[in-house]
Amino acid sequence: MTDASDTFATPRVAAGALFVNPAGRILLVHPTYKDTWDIPGGYVERGESPAAACRREIAEELGLDREPVALLSVDWAPSDKEGDKLLFVFDCGHLGDDAERIRLADDELDRWEWVALDDLESYVIPRLARRLRATASSDARYLEHGEALTVR
Repeated sequence: MTDASDTFATPRVAAGALFVNPAGRILLVHPTYKDTWDIPGGYVERGESPAAACRREIAEELGLDREPVALLSVDWAPSDKEGDKLLFVFDCGHLGDDAERIRLADDELDRWEWVALDDLESYVIPRLARRLRATASSDARYLEHGEALTVR
């Protein structure tokens, strides 16, 4: 008898924080271990909720204690290297004066920047640019490869 669980999806799950300033720019961070930029966040640990992972990653990466305010999007984004992935993006509120208190995790990030939506392609991979544009432009939505999908 075969184990039916062999056919179940077992995606990697990640959670990221979307911070948008009053000028409509998105906070991006530059990881030391890759050539492109990203939003603050990372993989969800076993037994951890995506919202809890987002809060943990903000604390680890930026040195801030910020609780997610709302879920903005979920993106099904499989990759050839890592297989199925589900990526949660949360609204983490306005940074305001907190931006001055950002303390980057030196072993993981080397800089941060506010970036306009029109400039995303210069910083992030195309799929992340699509995800951020779709996420920033509407209410909570389901995405595939960063593109909105109408669920019937």
